[in-house]
Amino acid sequence: MKKTVLPILLSTIWISLSEFVRNELIVKSYWTDHYEKLRLVFPSEPINGIVWGIWSLCFAIAIYVISKKFSLIQTTFLAWFVGFVLMWVVIWNMGVLPTGLLLFAIPLSLLESFVASLIIKRLTRQVGE
Repeated sequence: MKKTVLPILLSTIWISLSEFVRNELIVKSYWTDHYEKLRLVFPSEPINGIVWGIWSLCFAIAIYVISKKFSLIQTTFLAWFVGFVLMWVVIWNMGVLPTGLLLFAIPLSLLESFVASLIIKRLTRQVGE
């Protein structure tokens, strides 16, 4: 159980922190400006933070499952594609993706996916030894 829970928990914490820094400190103005142009209010209520926390946990679980069959680099890119690229396609289709933020979001989300994958790979191996 420790071999599963600890890597997922620490990865979830990393993902949550990464998401917060990226979306609240680095690209928040892209979101708010874009939503204002759409005559919408950017959702930033506490429930939205809770949902992102759930998303972070689900993403960490997905990375854990993917990591069982793939190398670190393969896990990183597969997780990134499943966690981010598919999300961006959906929110772009809904008309609420400010495409300018992708200049920041792509490299930072790749870093987020890599570190989360690394945490899981290292802790799964370490705890199992």
